[in-house]
Amino acid sequence: QVQLVESGGGSVQAGGSLRLSCAASGNTNSIVRMTWFRQDAGKEREGVASYWFGGDLSAYADSVKGRFTVSQDRGRNTIYIQMSSLKPEDTGMYYCAARGSSSRPWWPSSSYDYWGQGTQVTVSS
Repeated sequence: QVQLVESGGGSVQAGGSLRLSCAASGNTNSIVRMTWFRQDAGKEREGVASYWFGGDLSAYADSVKGRFTVSQDRGRNTIYIQMSSLKPEDTGMYYCAARGSSSRPWWPSSSYDYWGQGTQVTVSS
């Protein structure tokens, strides 16, 4: 089992920045990929940014490319997402997810085995 705990959410004005953290505990050696998802009221959960530990590679949704950066500290079993130039449409609950498979696309939420409780990000115009 793996436990995930997100932190760092909050309220910010458009154009501002936030940094979210996701700390993993438990059987962390089984984790191959960790991904940030977000979901706003009435919308589907969407993949935002992902980190593949096996290849030291990151991937991003088109909507956040150039604004968000995902990084990791494997020694602390933690990934981060630095969010800059935030827009009101970035508002939502941000979830961290982890899985042990690297063979599937990173964006389907159904492919993840473990989820955190989420942290709220609100961007005002």
